[in-house]
Amino acid sequence: MEQKYTYTDAFNELQSIVKEIENGTTNIDELAEKIKRASDLIEVCRAKLTATEDEVSQLLQKISPVQDSDPEE
Repeated sequence: MEQKYTYTDAFNELQSIVKEIENGTTNIDELAEKIKRASDLIEVCRAKLTATEDEVSQLLQKISPVQDSDPEE
């Protein structure tokens, strides 16, 4: 079963993985697993950002007044 993450949770875990890899605290046996996990977290973040962007665009369209393309006509 896939766990649901908030953007913040996924991003924080991703940052933790990156720090471990940068600091050299991840041994070679765990490296592939950490990179796969990071890839999964990036997909979660990307999906949440895209969904939020779409939702904000829809909300902005609802509150924006309808404008004529050429008001002088």
